[in-house]
Amino acid sequence: MNKKELVDAMAAKTDSSVAAADRALNALTEIISESLKKGESLSLPGFGTFEVRDRAARNGRNPKTGEELTIAGSRVAAFGPGAARKAAINGSGK
Repeated sequence: MNKKELVDAMAAKTDSSVAAADRALNALTEIISESLKKGESLSLPGFGTFEVRDRAARNGRNPKTGEELTIAGSRVAAFGPGAARKAAINGSGK
């Protein structure tokens, strides 16, 4: 599903206009992004949690030359589905 299909589905589910659904989706993604930039997690009970995780530096290899190099550590955005969402995805839930 792409963004347009998501916006159309949101508009249909909420009996709102496509423009209103698009604004709501943009606001949600902006709020999630701002929370992650601050290093905060955002939890949506029954759905999951968005959080920032630290990725440690690690050794890698240049695939072209075979030369070893160090890949710097970084902070990455991550999503962890809630237990109910995991069960639904695996077919053992609602």
